[in-house]
Amino acid sequence: MSEEEFGLPSDRPITLPRDTVFMDYAISLIQIKATKEVEKALLMSMAAIDVHHLIMPASVAPTPPIAQTPSIIISAPPSQFHSPSLTRSPLLTPGGTARKTPRFRTPRFITPLGSPIRKALKLTKLDPQDAWLPITESRNGNAYYAAYHTLCSGIGIQALVLPVAFTILGWTWGVICLTLAFIWQLYTLYLLVQLHESQENGIRYSRYMQLASATFGEKLSKFLAAFPIMYLSGGTCVALIVIGGSTSKMFYQTLCGATCTSKPLTTVEWYLVFTCAAVLLSQLPNMNSIAGVSLIGAVTAVGYCTMIWLVSVAEGRLPNVSYNPVRSGTEIANIFDVLNALGIISFAFRGHNLILEIQATMPSDEKHPSSVPMWRGVKGAYTIVALCLFPLAIAGYWAYGHMIPANGGMLTALYAFHSQDVARSVLGLISFFVIVNAVSSFQIYGMPMFDDMESAYTKRSKKPCPWWLRAIIRAMFGYGCFFVAVAIPFLGSVAGLIGGIALPVTLAYPCFMWLKMKKPRMYSPVWWLNWGLGLLGMGLSGILIAAGLYVVIDTGIQVSFFKPH
Repeated sequence: MSEEEFGLPSDRPITLPRDTVFMDYAISLIQIKATKEVEKALLMSMAAIDVHHLIMPASVAPTPPIAQTPSIIISAPPSQFHSPSLTRSPLLTPGGTARKTPRFRTPRFITPLGSPIRKALKLTKLDPQDAWLPITESRNGNAYYAAYHTLCSGIGIQALVLPVAFTILGWTWGVICLTLAFIWQLYTLYLLVQLHESQENGIRYSRYMQLASATFGEKLSKFLAAFPIMYLSGGTCVALIVIGGSTSKMFYQTLCGATCTSKPLTTVEWYLVFTCAAVLLSQLPNMNSIAGVSLIGAVTAVGYCTMIWLVSVAEGRLPNVSYNPVRSGTEIANIFDVLNALGIISFAFRGHNLILEIQATMPSDEKHPSSVPMWRGVKGAYTIVALCLFPLAIAGYWAYGHMIPANGGMLTALYAFHSQDVARSVLGLISFFVIVNAVSSFQIYGMPMFDDMESAYTKRSKKPCPWWLRAIIRAMFGYGCFFVAVAIPFLGSVAGLIGGIALPVTLAYPCFMWLKMKKPRMYSPVWWLNWGLGLLGMGLSGILIAAGLYVVIDTGIQVSFFKPH
């Protein structure tokens, strides 16, 4: 076969033996018809073969053909190859050269083994239904979006009770435990970010439950992770309605004061007002569409945390404040108090059940994996989280000591001790920030529940959820949470017990997932670290469940259905 028959311009001879992969591929292509695009793919695939095997020095004569193994001589200057290893000039076609090569109809993705095009075919595998679901419907996220979502979900009202843990642990152990817990949960965050994409099979685990199923199996994952994940999403939304409604009532009373003559709304009515606002905002279609909402939620969370500890420090320490650890009468009570303090610190860090969902909103390929911008966003977000939580815990304990209220923490202390000293506008602004943050957090914590309910429809109907059904689903979820908040107001009394059950999602399961998916070398430092943290997290979860049961039995539960305080 000559150069003209192969359809290539001739500058210098290149010899390829017949027994190469390229020869077999070229012969198979000549036997069928093809399009012009495939001819370009052929030229690009030729460039994939190492240059020193293709281009021979001018002083060396080409190898003569052997009778048993004939060779094909192909001539093409390096400038004709559209390859990063040679040049980036486009493929050129000399004018007036008649093409004698038949046009092939071979698919353009068939290339020689080992070529860059073949490697590029190793794409991330996506579930076709992901394009219909709110978490993965849009994949144009970035590191900034990740930081907004992570910060909004990572700071909450539970951080305001951190000084309560210090009243039991004291200064030294309080700071040590808070620091260790922060490092621990940041490490498990890193593990989840790295586990989002599998390098072996190209699968993206876009939901925490999907990764749990791939790690522990379908049945065991439902037993271990289904209830904790449901609680961390749905239960958090119920708690946000209680917090948002109660703070709305405080906000109204702060602004109105004694001069207000109108009849104030009841607690249930304030819950309903908050729920209506949350349901209205929940109609935004997907995770990326609420990036602006998460930004507002993050700013307000940082705002009220910073304002509360600054105001507390500015007002000074309370008289007769004490920093001696609070001790109960019996030894067993003291032990469970310490365990509850550890639980308060552990529960201050949240949002791990949303990390994979947030990362699923980012584009990803082999050269630009989503883990890089995601981890950049997480690092930025948790730098701000640390700058909020540590001053809040330390300054709050310094200002109030053992007198800080166990129920409500810093926010309750601010109103109880400084309502007459601090300007009404400052108190009103803090309450307003808490409300806005609660509405914003409702959206991101409700998104996994929206996704799960809509996936049930798409799996059955094999089509995307229509807009009107999506609106109904989200409204039903929002008002369902409202019903639970009103019907079971004592749910907060067992929050420590349920929180202990959900704790492994944050501190233990990611370590076991890493061991199963990455399979580090046995007895290596990483192997010991993950086994140690995983078992320690499960042990901590067990003792927190026991402590929660003790508190419920010791103090009792005031069961009052449909009578919120």
